[in-house]
Amino acid sequence: MRTILITGPGGCGRTTVAAATALHAARQGTRTLVLSADRTDTLGAVLGVPTAASPVEAAPGLTAWRPDAAARFREGLVAFQERAAGALDLLGAARLDAEEVTPLPGAEELALLRALRDAALSEAYDLLVVDLPPVPQALALLALPEELRRYLRRLLPPERQAARALRPVLGRLAGVPMPAEWLYETAARWDLDLAAVEAVLADSATTAWLVAEPGPAGTDAVRAAATGLALRALRTETLVANRVLPDDAHDTWLASLAAQQRKALAEWQGCYDVHRTPHLGGDPRGADDLARLTTPTVNPAPSPVEWPVTPRLAEDGVLVWHLPLPGAIREELDLVRRGDELVVTAGPFRRIVPLPSALRRCTVAGAALRDGELRIRFAPDPQLWPRGL
Repeated sequence: MRTILITGPGGCGRTTVAAATALHAARQGTRTLVLSADRTDTLGAVLGVPTAASPVEAAPGLTAWRPDAAARFREGLVAFQERAAGALDLLGAARLDAEEVTPLPGAEELALLRALRDAALSEAYDLLVVDLPPVPQALALLALPEELRRYLRRLLPPERQAARALRPVLGRLAGVPMPAEWLYETAARWDLDLAAVEAVLADSATTAWLVAEPGPAGTDAVRAAATGLALRALRTETLVANRVLPDDAHDTWLASLAAQQRKALAEWQGCYDVHRTPHLGGDPRGADDLARLTTPTVNPAPSPVEWPVTPRLAEDGVLVWHLPLPGAIREELDLVRRGDELVVTAGPFRRIVPLPSALRRCTVAGAALRDGELRIRFAPDPQLWPRGL
């Protein structure tokens, strides 16, 4: 299934673009699902049809869904209390009723990830359009599956779970309580769920669209967003320049703003596949307004993204690892080698990347940022790469 992740700076109109894209695709005969986790029903307001915790038909061929984070959080907490009933009773803890539970921060993000997984596994749709939060929250959301799986592997290493059958014996020998069976089962279930979400994000049919208003602030936001998405191995397939003013504006103030937009658009067109969406003179509401908006053509088979690029052997005998980071600034980059991992920081974004087996036997010999790529040089460690006699 084709998946388009749409984000941008706050207030740029990304929900409108997501709704218009989904509506146009549905009218062309594509079975489309548009997904949003906004607790205020912005998506429903734009479509003119209230969305709900379960998928609803917003137009022929178009389904809209706003997952209910509160309901999923309550269900999860009740299930946890049932599994941990023995420990809670031992501590004399008072149970929480589902009606008194308020979702904690992050519940909306987790609900959206679950819905993204469920939608991708469904065969009822050909296109999934995801209305993500603004860029900083969207990138944190996209990093969750990988980071949570990493935490699980550190806290409950898979290779040590083989001792589960010996848990009662080990508990008696050690004299301390051993992790309960349900803990291992829960960790395994979470790992499978997170792996499914990771697979959707890593799929070659998943790409990102950025939405921004042309201008100095929009230019800075787009540069940072493109770098952050690239760090998550997501290519910015399309940049939607939203609310573009007409060039023939006669009002002095509007003419000045239009000139500012033209300058930003000229800069963007040298780096991105730019699609212009005109300013309608007001906020679009309903199918008729959305039909007036032109949206990018959905590419049914986008080019696959390789991140990072397989290490290449240079002429001087070192291995060079290429990490595509368009828009990155040299002064904002930082690299730290930690064991078998590389910590890459680009501005406010960070990712911990496991090293391939060949590079684990090397030492970092230098790094350079060229043409939107971070090229890291690895020299073979003589102690780990013994030479022939």
